Amino acid sequence: MELDEVNYSHPLVQQKAKELFHLSKSDIEKAKIAFEFVRDQISHSWDIQSSRVTCKASDVLYYKEGICYAKANLLAALLRSQGIPTGFCYQRLMLFDTPDKGYCIHALNAVYLASINRWIRLDARGNKPGVKAEFSIHKEKLAFAVHEEFDEKDYPIIFTKPNLQTIAVLKEHTNALEMYKHHLPSQL
Repeated sequence: MELDEVNYSHPLVQQKAKELFHLSKSDIEKAKIAFEFVRDQISHSWDIQSSRVTCKASDVLYYKEGICYAKANLLAALLRSQGIPTGFCYQRLMLFDTPDKGYCIHALNAVYLASINRWIRLDARGNKPGVKAEFSIHKEKLAFAVHEEFDEKDYPIIFTKPNLQTIAVLKEHTNALEMYKHHLPSQL
């Protein structure tokens, strides 16, 4: 399903899909290629201390940056352009490693791989020291472990559309650093 934020018909997304995917590739290979591209080639805005806010998949691709919400939109667009069902998943995490600093909703993707007849979750947030998300069809290797003892949550639902709060925060703010520190939603 194409959405304003998951605009896989956009020429930039179509061009990148042509570069990344070949017809001979399996759905698993395409999912791995897309995941690694978004994880490694699209910077997380906070990690690079950029104030730019991106939302639409085409903008994330053009500027090569975005927070997890935006990166999830791009991964969904690339895979949906190949007919691979891709949804959105969320975690509630501590924003800066301790509960007193607040919480945020973190976005990742779920991808349905017909060749293995199941969904896998992928987190293309971007790796850095202490964060190591990997592609795996056997065991989840997400960016963040959920610490329930600190009131963190892993929401098990796969959504077809990005959460309205996450999109609203991207559309309402013009400074990614301020948005990240003070305005991310804290629960679904």
